[in-house]
Amino acid sequence: MNGFLAVVLICANTVPVQSCEEATATDVLKTKVASEIGCATGWQEIIARSEVREGIGRSAYLKTQCRRIRAGG
Repeated sequence: MNGFLAVVLICANTVPVQSCEEATATDVLKTKVASEIGCATGWQEIIARSEVREGIGRSAYLKTQCRRIRAGG
C-alpha cells in the first residue's frame, strides 16, 4: 500500500523560504498519512501543542512538504 509522509519544517525568519529544508530547519516533524490531504491538515493542532508554538509567526515560520512513500520502500 502506498502512502505519504507529511513533513513540517520550522525555519527561522532569517532563512529564505526557498532555502527552508531539513538541513536548514530548526525543527522537523514527520508523520505517515494516508493521502495528500493528510499532509495539509492537522498540523495546526500538533504545532499548538508543541514547544515551538511561541516562535511561529514571530521568529520562525512553517513550511510543509508531502512525500509519496511506497510499501517496502
